[in-house]
Amino acid sequence: MKIWPGSINYNETKKEVPEKNALKFFGFVFLASALAILFMLVTGYRSKVGPLVIVLFASLALYCTGRSFLKSFAFTIWVFTFVSASMFYPAAFGKWFGADLKVLIVPLIQIITFGMGTTLSVKDFSRVFIMPVPVLIGFFLQFIIMPLVGFSIATLFGFKREVAAGVILIGSVSGGVASNLITYLARGNVALSVTMTAFSTLASPVMTPFLMKSLAGRLVHVDFLLMMFSIFNMIIVPIIAGLVANKILFSAKNWANQAGSLAFVSALCFFLAAAAVFVPSDFLGPLASLKGGTILGLALIGIVALAKLIVSIVLKGQKNWMDKALPIVSMSGICLIIAIITSRSRNELLTVGLALLLAVMLHNGIGYLLGYWGAKAFKLDEISCRTVSIEVGMQNGGMATGLAMEVLKSTSAALAPAIFGPWMNISGSVLANWWRRKPVPQQKK
Repeated sequence: MKIWPGSINYNETKKEVPEKNALKFFGFVFLASALAILFMLVTGYRSKVGPLVIVLFASLALYCTGRSFLKSFAFTIWVFTFVSASMFYPAAFGKWFGADLKVLIVPLIQIITFGMGTTLSVKDFSRVFIMPVPVLIGFFLQFIIMPLVGFSIATLFGFKREVAAGVILIGSVSGGVASNLITYLARGNVALSVTMTAFSTLASPVMTPFLMKSLAGRLVHVDFLLMMFSIFNMIIVPIIAGLVANKILFSAKNWANQAGSLAFVSALCFFLAAAAVFVPSDFLGPLASLKGGTILGLALIGIVALAKLIVSIVLKGQKNWMDKALPIVSMSGICLIIAIITSRSRNELLTVGLALLLAVMLHNGIGYLLGYWGAKAFKLDEISCRTVSIEVGMQNGGMATGLAMEVLKSTSAALAPAIFGPWMNISGSVLANWWRRKPVPQQKK
């Protein structure tokens, strides 16, 4: 915060002192860790640097969190922290109390997707009828460019079957919600970005299995129906639950702002979630695959209603508490998912890591490039071209990771999505800053 001469607020200045001291401390820890690692590498103690590498990345992430111009890179550095921990200590992300941590991957993705749903409304889906041309152009480019580029790169690099299937998979899923934030930072058309994400997500239960069956069917076994129902369970059901939670959180109607009605909604959702647990899967037939997502979705709606009752009505807290809580939950979930996958593919990652990183960088970069010029070829305006470029280049890594583990049953196939997610946040931030400094004429006005 800037303090202008003659307008110093003693309380605010007093508050900033501990924050600056904390930043200096994290900066000092980062430099000390870097020097210690360098010393240990030179003197031959390479096998002992694990804890210091973890401290190095964690301190850097905390330092970046407190700096506005570095804040956008903090999440990626946290990912590096968890990856480092899982590479040096893979057993720590194997089993806890006898339970394999990989069972957490799908529920975590469902929670993250639920959070995405709470940021959407029905208008975001219906807006396709208002701006159909750019949405359909973006949809066409996304599901043509990214799958074919993924297939070409996987073939060019000669990856093993499952790793290659993972590269194709990340290109075959829908756009990710991160593209909406990057579009906002780039001063693009946020409404178009959100609508494209929503539209491609709704189409993913059909498009993703079709593309995987067509392009990766010779590499791995792809069960079309199993993948389709997995996407419904992992993505669509939590998004629907998130839309309901959005109404509870932001509706101005009386029922959404009264203690009695919120308590009733919360109790009803918890009751339905508990009842659904005891419904036999045989009774549900084909819908049995949606049971897990439905139970978790109902429970999350109940938690949101109860949290709003406590925070907003009982404690009279801030209304934007959900906006602050969701990013932390999502970031933590993504970091844990990547660590779980990395720990199981450590040895393979050591052999193909650099090549896979290069493949991911090419995939992402070509997506931006062809997305932009493809939109140009269809004569969209400059702002829409930039928006389509971001939307095409940034994919739903969580969906791809979940499908790799849930349907393909392969941690190797999950490697490309696990690397793609953090990298696209770095490249997207750089691209957003570049375009933000080059506004188009109507934005200058």
